[in-house]
Amino acid sequence: MKYDIKRSVFIFGGFMKIFEFFHKNKETIDINNIPKHIAIIMDGNGRWAKRRGLPRSAGHSAGAENLINIAEECGNIGVKYLTVYAFSTENWNRSQKEVDYLMDLFLEYFNKFDNDERSKHVKLKVLGNINKLSEKLQQEIIATEEKTKNNTKLQLNIAINYGGRDEIHNAIKDIMKDYKDKDIDSLNIDKDFFAKYLYTKGMPDPDLIIRPSGEMRISNFLLYQCAYSEFWFARVYWPDFDKKCLHKAIYDFQSRDRRFGGI
Repeated sequence: MKYDIKRSVFIFGGFMKIFEFFHKNKETIDINNIPKHIAIIMDGNGRWAKRRGLPRSAGHSAGAENLINIAEECGNIGVKYLTVYAFSTENWNRSQKEVDYLMDLFLEYFNKFDNDERSKHVKLKVLGNINKLSEKLQQEIIATEEKTKNNTKLQLNIAINYGGRDEIHNAIKDIMKDYKDKDIDSLNIDKDFFAKYLYTKGMPDPDLIIRPSGEMRISNFLLYQCAYSEFWFARVYWPDFDKKCLHKAIYDFQSRDRRFGGI
């Protein structure tokens, strides 16, 4: 039988189109099953910069810019809460130069937040002990929270000077103080009561926690709230964590069977 090269190319091309169709659509997320609360450990900024022969500060700047893009996409697909780990209680141990740069970057970020088209309709809240931050940064945080308090598309929580152990420790101290001053009945101190003393009071626990960069640890982030969270790890550094990566994480989340201790 004579070999028909044109026919073979046509058939092969058809198979390739079918393959491409399924490949492109295999991770299409179910818009009716979007996690209500996503938390992200924004890791890998320094290594991203080092690979490009850039200073660590360039990685942090790229990471801040990427946060705006990811927050915008979360709002567009129906995520209601996005909590990101920006600066931990342990990050003060970094070089003073890097800490100073990050503080200046936070100040610039909050200052521009309300004017960025991508941040419209986003409510901003800072989680953590801001008392250690500069007076100027504290004022900018308070002002931005006030300006955006009525926005409803997405609540963006930025964890600054945050530590999960500190959060629990401070909650216990506040409960003890109120127990003494307000004569609280100890029988009322259940898990719902305790949650009201956390930085995340009034919010649902994160459904999905994402960590880019290849590291596979929680790093003192949302220790109380992550009890039944699903975890998703990626080798991509945070500045390169794009909308496609976000969709992959959500697609994987949607395929899991969340039993919360049940059968």
